[in-house]
Amino acid sequence: MVPTTATPLSTVLLSFLRRRLSLAASVSPSPSSSPSPSTRRQPYSAAVWPSYGITTPVSNLQESSLSKAPFSFQTGYALCAKRPSRPFPPPFLSPPSHSFSDPLTTHYQSQDKRLSVRGELVRGLNNGDDAVLVADNFLAVNDGVGAWATKPRGHAALWSRLLLHYWAIEVERILQTNQNTDPNDLAPVPPLDPIEYLQRAYEETIRATTSPSEWYGTTTSVTALLHWTRDEAGSPKPLLYVTNLGDCKVLVIRPSEGTVLFRTQEQWHWFDCPMQLGTNSVDTPRKDAVLSQVDLEEDDIVLAVSDGVLDNLWEHEVLSITLESLKKWDQGRYDAKELDWTPPAVLAEDRMVFVARELLTAALAVAQDPFAESPYMEKAIEEGLAIEGGKMDDISVVAGACQRRDR
Repeated sequence: MVPTTATPLSTVLLSFLRRRLSLAASVSPSPSSSPSPSTRRQPYSAAVWPSYGITTPVSNLQESSLSKAPFSFQTGYALCAKRPSRPFPPPFLSPPSHSFSDPLTTHYQSQDKRLSVRGELVRGLNNGDDAVLVADNFLAVNDGVGAWATKPRGHAALWSRLLLHYWAIEVERILQTNQNTDPNDLAPVPPLDPIEYLQRAYEETIRATTSPSEWYGTTTSVTALLHWTRDEAGSPKPLLYVTNLGDCKVLVIRPSEGTVLFRTQEQWHWFDCPMQLGTNSVDTPRKDAVLSQVDLEEDDIVLAVSDGVLDNLWEHEVLSITLESLKKWDQGRYDAKELDWTPPAVLAEDRMVFVARELLTAALAVAQDPFAESPYMEKAIEEGLAIEGGKMDDISVVAGACQRRDR
């Protein structure tokens, strides 16, 4: 037998690298066919594809209970999740069986694809761990704390959605009780107590996530409830109830003056740990939530946003983007490429959707830029942390324009 000579490892590696480089050169495009830096665009992943809409689904009860309210919101929302939330567990979601071979299937038509609790469809929509509620008299954004995704039986999206759902149920119940108040007479308008509604929603969420199975989570919350009162002459005027706990925010913008009329204040335990409701948290609505009443005028803009917006945009940027988007809409320039002109009246109900889209687009651009200057970076530096760029997070924008209800 002729003895074999072992090939040195360095020779093998060098030969391998030469083959790889040769292959790469043979399949690489020519310089003329490669996109320039100015035209190259970063594609969205499936997890961060934005979605838009006018309102989230509401119950028939909620629609009928508002028939006499003199003011309403023209609404729109824009959402973009950092990543999909965990699947919702039974009994909140009962997926259909794959065929009728299962004699015990409880699936009926398509409504079982939506979340339900105690036989009632859950209000609102999820956006990652955020949850939003958009109706013609209230706007709400809850931000579930994403760290629960790493914990066994942790489900921040479930907590944020259920808290929002039960708050909406409380509001609907109260409005149904007060629906006999006629704006045309001089009877006093019953006041509302949104903090108490939030407290009851918090208690119901605890019960729903404790039995029959226990699910852990925490969430921040901000709500804007459009009501009304009377001026000195007895005429109806819009009144906004704003409830806040945590770092989501409500901003009220008056376009006629080009100013921010009102803003909520963020509530923190420490950096990156806002006040929150849920598992292990000492915060409660009665003790920690802040209630504000804001006198509105027709055409005022109410924005409810998650921290995914204000960690990437400063308040003055939110104001300028909102005013500029309203100006574009009034000029008919709402096409993404600004190539077509269409009278705004053609799609008048989409006006607030356009405002929300513009805000989301701006916030998402900063969030995806590792070298951008951002409010989150500024806060981190103040804490002595070396953080640069925007913050990728669930981005939720809900917008409403106060208007007199058509009779």
